[in-house]
Amino acid sequence: MNADGTKPPPPPPPSATADRIDPALRRLTFTLIVGALAVIFDTTIMSVAIDGLAGKLHTSLATTQWVTTGYLLALSATMPAVGWAQSVLGGKRLWIAGLGMFFIGSLLCAAAWNVQSLIAFRVVQGIGGGTMMVLMFTLVMQVAKGRNIGKAMSLITVPTALGPISGPVIGGAILHLGDWRWIFLFNVPFCLVGGYLAWRNLPADGPQPGTRTRLDAVGMLLLSPAIAAVIYGLTQLAGSDGLAGLKVALPLIGGLALLVGYVWWALRRGPDALLDIRLFRHRALASSTALVFLTGAALYGTMLLLPLYWQQVRGESALGAALLLIPTGVGALLSRALAGRYMDRFGSRPVAIAAFVLTFAATVPFGFVTASTSNLALMAVLFVRGVGLGGAMIAIMGAAFVGLEPQEFPAAAGISRVAQQVGASMGVAVLVMILQRASAGAHTPAALASGFGDAFWWSAAFTAAAVPLCLLLPGRPSPQPQVHNPTPAEESTEV
Repeated sequence: MNADGTKPPPPPPPSATADRIDPALRRLTFTLIVGALAVIFDTTIMSVAIDGLAGKLHTSLATTQWVTTGYLLALSATMPAVGWAQSVLGGKRLWIAGLGMFFIGSLLCAAAWNVQSLIAFRVVQGIGGGTMMVLMFTLVMQVAKGRNIGKAMSLITVPTALGPISGPVIGGAILHLGDWRWIFLFNVPFCLVGGYLAWRNLPADGPQPGTRTRLDAVGMLLLSPAIAAVIYGLTQLAGSDGLAGLKVALPLIGGLALLVGYVWWALRRGPDALLDIRLFRHRALASSTALVFLTGAALYGTMLLLPLYWQQVRGESALGAALLLIPTGVGALLSRALAGRYMDRFGSRPVAIAAFVLTFAATVPFGFVTASTSNLALMAVLFVRGVGLGGAMIAIMGAAFVGLEPQEFPAAAGISRVAQQVGASMGVAVLVMILQRASAGAHTPAALASGFGDAFWWSAAFTAAAVPLCLLLPGRPSPQPQVHNPTPAEESTEV
């Protein structure tokens, strides 16, 4: 009873407290999303801009591809060091620094005078973008404190869903209506607004007592070149003699050798390694990493095939092909909240299994694609595929943080993002190589469509391989204890 003799109000039901997203987390997530949209849009816009850039810069397509390759290598090589950089600078300052570097790189790209300068400035962009892509997941998980991981993931993956919807359309419109330099100037408002919001909303922090502040230089010299070499080798796989080609074999062998050397070094160094690979003893992180790799291959490889199919087989323009891709992003955007809610309630495992089965079922029809398949039917299938991919990404990326301590979040985020990047590079390289070989000598739309069908079957295989791995993901989470804070009246009656 209260002091006035009235009955104290009952504590709020668990459903009203445990599942509620902290307003501070929502504010933090919105702030990070605004800045991250610059990186996501830039990546997806470039996916439809390379062919147009080659003509506008009066250079070959092979040379222009380095505008993407250079950015990708810088992005990937930067990711392993983000955890160390955060321990030195703090999350807020590192986010603003990464966003600032991406902003400067965007301005420099817009001012580029030839393809060589554009490639160099894209490297600057890649360093900033790689920092942001790892840090955004770390900051969200640290503020969420491991609670409601599914809902937190559904918030932070908004840019991933918006990018495929808007990026290719924006890129196609810019190349159709304006100067190519606007591809990079388009990033500027997001960088400026995102920087202001970060300065205002991100919690001030700095080096924490007891955290690692000395750079693992040996690990950096082993791991970053290893990732860059492997990704470079994969980018050279298409259009070569296969794995036997020197442009493929040398970087892949060298990268794998450096990777083996890093594993040996990291096991000796333990938690002071650049990325603590001992975290793979957590089954959730290990299985999540494998699934993120496969999903990167299935998602990004198919994202390259689809616009090529509509342009080469159906004669669509870059803008027309981009508009036909919108259902994928819409499906991914709509599935986020539901996937996050069910992940928190039932665990990652059932959500991921259902999502991958749905994705596989929606990829198989593209194996039968022809030169006259209905665009409406394909768009309907793409919507279903987007629903599946959106749910899968939330379940498997959220699973990477289950059971980890907050100080382990930066390493887990770095491992997850690197796996996705390498998987994406492998998926693109393998599917393009298959497409080129399957369509070699094809001179009719029907023959070209058959080659695309073969490549889509491989994409379906990547998805199917993920289903059994989902069984290793965490199941139903343990119920979290509810803490009821007594009112002052209640406290006055305690003895």
